[in-house]
Amino acid sequence: MNILGIETSCDETSAAIVSADEHGAGIILSNLVFSQLEEHAVFGGVVPEVAARAHMETLDTLIKGALQEADLGFADLDGIAATAGPGLIGGVMVGLMTGKAIAAAHDLPFMAVNHLEGHALTPRLTDDLQFPYLLLLVSGGHTQILVAEGVGQYKRWGTTLDDAAGECFDKSAKLMGLPYPGGPHLQDIASECTDIPAAQKRFALPLPMKGRAGCDFSFSGLKTAVRNHVQSLPAGDLQRKDIADLAASMQSAMAAITRDRTANAMQQFIRDYPGAKRSFVVSGGVAANTAIRAALTDLCATHDFTFHAPPIHLCGDNAAMIGWAGLERLKLGLTDAMDAPARPRWPLDENAPKRHGAGVKA
Repeated sequence: MNILGIETSCDETSAAIVSADEHGAGIILSNLVFSQLEEHAVFGGVVPEVAARAHMETLDTLIKGALQEADLGFADLDGIAATAGPGLIGGVMVGLMTGKAIAAAHDLPFMAVNHLEGHALTPRLTDDLQFPYLLLLVSGGHTQILVAEGVGQYKRWGTTLDDAAGECFDKSAKLMGLPYPGGPHLQDIASECTDIPAAQKRFALPLPMKGRAGCDFSFSGLKTAVRNHVQSLPAGDLQRKDIADLAASMQSAMAAITRDRTANAMQQFIRDYPGAKRSFVVSGGVAANTAIRAALTDLCATHDFTFHAPPIHLCGDNAAMIGWAGLERLKLGLTDAMDAPARPRWPLDENAPKRHGAGVKA
C-alpha cells in the first residue's frame, strides 16, 4: 500500500511516499521537505501570505520528486493524504486542493489528515508502537498532553493556557537577539554555558504551573521574565556569554516545567489504564530539543515508562507523517469526500472542554 502525503500547514512544503510491509511496519520511500526559512527570516517570523505563495511555487516539483525518488508513478499509489488543518489557512488550502485534484484525477481514495494526528502517529511509523500511549505534543503552535487510544481517538488531559512551548522558545530567542527560527539557535547558544546552576542563579526564572494539580501548561510568565532580564542587562550590544547563560537558564526552566506537568499525566495514566503498557511519546518540533528529551527520558525511567520520540528529522513538519496517518486511516476505511474543509483549528479531542487563552484552540 503506497500513500502520497502532502504537508503545507505552515512554512515547510513537503511531499512523501510511505508504505507498509506485510507485517504492517511503516516504510518511508521518500520524504522531501522544502524549508522557507530564508523567505521568512527577514520578517522574524512566518508571514502567512508569503508561505502560501511558496507552497504554490514548490509543491508540484516536490510531488514529482517524491514519486521519482520512490521509483513510483501515480498508477502505483493506493491513496492520497493531505493536511486539512490546523494551520495557516492559505497554506492548508494549497496542499488540500492539490491532494484532492490528484485523488480525483486518478480515482484514488482521499484522506484529509489532522496535522496534529500526523505528529501523534509518527511513533507508530518509526517504532511500531501499540495503543494506548501517553502523548506530549509540543510544537510552535500547540502544547498538549493526550492519551492516544486509537486512530482518531484521543483524550486531551492538558493544554497550554497561553503560549505554546515552541512559541515561547522562539519569542524568547528573539528577545535575546537570536536569528529566526529561534528555538534551535537558543539551544545552540545555551550549549556554550559552562555552569548551568550559576546561570540559573544569575538569571532566575519562574516555573509557571509547577507543583499544581492537573496537566495544563503556561509559558507567558516565563517569556516575560526573559524579557525583563534582557532589559536589565547593560545598554548596548548584548554579550554572547550573557545570552548563553540566559538561554541555558530558560531552556532548563522549560525542561523543568515540561517534566513536572508530564509527571502528573504519567500518574493519571497509571491510574486510568492499569493494564496498559506504559508507553510515553513526545512528538512535534520541540521534541528535537535535547534538554527536554533528557528530562523526559529521566522521568520515564523514574515512572517505568518506555520513552519514544521520532528521529530528529521527523520531529518537524513533514509529509511522511501525513502519509502515514493517511495510510492508517485508509486501512480502517476512514476516507474523506472531496468537500472535506480546510480547518484553521482542529482539536484532536473534539469533546475536550475549552480552556481560556490558547486553550480555546486545543
